Amino acid sequence: MIEALNGAGPARPLVLLTVIGLVAAEWRWLARRRPAPGGYDLRETAASTLIAAGNRLIRPLSAALLAPLFLWVHQHRLMDLQPRGAPGYLGAFLLVDFVYYWLHRSSHKVRWLWATHGVHHSSTRFNLSAAYRLGWTDLLSGAWLFALALVWLGLPPLVVLGALGLNLLFQFLLHTELVGRLGWLEWLFNTPAHHRVHHAVNASVRDRNFGGVLIVWDRLFGSYAEAPADEPLRYGLAGREPSQNQNPLRIVFGEWLALYRDLRQTRGLRQALSLLFLPR
Repeated sequence: MIEALNGAGPARPLVLLTVIGLVAAEWRWLARRRPAPGGYDLRETAASTLIAAGNRLIRPLSAALLAPLFLWVHQHRLMDLQPRGAPGYLGAFLLVDFVYYWLHRSSHKVRWLWATHGVHHSSTRFNLSAAYRLGWTDLLSGAWLFALALVWLGLPPLVVLGALGLNLLFQFLLHTELVGRLGWLEWLFNTPAHHRVHHAVNASVRDRNFGGVLIVWDRLFGSYAEAPADEPLRYGLAGREPSQNQNPLRIVFGEWLALYRDLRQTRGLRQALSLLFLPR
């Protein structure tokens, strides 16, 4: 969601160095323990890194364009939901996580949102470098409207964006195959095991486990799934050749082009709007 309006502030360099260090450590560990074709693919990781670099150029501009809108909406909010103390901030965090669940679920079901979010699912390797393979077109797809709704409801913009930033940092750690099952924690929290299922293209578990920090939303709303016991998980985009995951521009705009081709086949405005905005 435009990287929580390009948040992280002074801590951004430290976050960046931590991400680079963890990716390098995972890469080295997998290279020693799991020879090719397991672990990392150099071309896919390079593509993910170039996409991330493009994001660093695009997202500050997007954030600058959206910041005045967020401030204006907050001035015309319905209520005043300024958190007070630890319970208040915890409640705000849970509310943001709940809304994130519906954003994430919508991003898989609505083609207009998927055109951006699909970039994140295009890697055929599930590792920490796939976590920062994020689309460039958040401003166009409008995923930020979910955060704006919380600001309109009454949460301060910095609280919403801070909670989203923490949510995304937590999810970075979920993109690994090195962590196994975590026992009772998996009843409440999203874990690497749950997130591997989320990224899988296996027909039996596709489009499941949308939670950000908490997995309880999936359990409550019928979108939870365990990994299949009789087949390995496969990653990437259904119907896309692995070679298409190495060209950054094709990755970033591939789903938009697919949407455009399908849109040309529609008949009439009603069918076109259904394709663009109604759940699949």
